Amino acid sequence: MTTVFIAGAGTEIGKTYVTAAIVRRLRADGRDVRALKPVASGVPPMGDPDFSGSDTAQLLAAQGIAVTAAAVAACSPWRFAAPLAPDQAAALEGQAPVLEDIVTWCLERMEAATGTLIVEGVGGLMSPVTQEATGLGWLWSLACPAILVSGSYLGAISHALTAYETCRAADIPVLAIVVNESTGAPTPPETVAEAIARHAEVPVIVIARDAPCPDALAALI
Repeated sequence: MTTVFIAGAGTEIGKTYVTAAIVRRLRADGRDVRALKPVASGVPPMGDPDFSGSDTAQLLAAQGIAVTAAAVAACSPWRFAAPLAPDQAAALEGQAPVLEDIVTWCLERMEAATGTLIVEGVGGLMSPVTQEATGLGWLWSLACPAILVSGSYLGAISHALTAYETCRAADIPVLAIVVNESTGAPTPPETVAEAIARHAEVPVIVIARDAPCPDALAALI
């Protein structure tokens, strides 16, 4: 059993796209894979026409799982409607998630997994997940390796390397940094990846917009 955490160097940079691409590739290769996004904000109710574009719905689609109330809850038990940091989105709904509960839930799924389990984080690595904890604390508590996802927008190099060094300082293994092509970026994603690679001791892999999971990324999982 292998567990990999998909962490972001920032928010809205394509973590879910990368996670879904990995899932589709592993399934196509005949691998047993499951993807979870335990904490998700910006998720409208199931009956809302915009639900199909939510991160949770995209992960279920990548796994070939029909959208049902049970499937949604099994993928994203802590989901909130407002597109804000989870602690803020939860507060608007009168909730206050507790890191220990989230970690326990994840560890139970990790223990029960029979194949590859991919856990997608929420927001950027240092985004608050609860009132007291950030995504870094969540990832550290799971004691599993991470794949860092960056964009190719202006500033992405600094954001990616900052997240990478933050993981290294916390003794969190990073399998790779993925540069997901950003819309309207001033330079090609390959240029951003080359710059990041000069300062990182892990593979830096590009995913072009609307492209499938590269062989090099699938081989790491």
